Amino acid sequence: MDGYRIFFKRSVEKDLVSIPGQDLKKIMERIGKLAKDPRPAGCEKLTGLERYRLRQGRYRIVYSIQDDELTVWVVKIAHRKNAYRFR
Repeated sequence: MDGYRIFFKRSVEKDLVSIPGQDLKKIMERIGKLAKDPRPAGCEKLTGLERYRLRQGRYRIVYSIQDDELTVWVVKIAHRKNAYRFR
């Protein structure tokens, strides 16, 4: 099985600017691992949405999976207190 391709919603760039460097490095490593396993241990499906949440320290990575296209779309990266407010 080929790996999934990872894409970022345009608004994620704004999210990344406010994250400190060390945390950002860990977040990007975690996102990179989604290419092999988009539903790793610890991920949770968000209620009422076709999105998943993955924890990385104090931050949350919110993403959607398209199995038919083998893609993962990162929708939002935010501190846990702001992670579930969608634009």
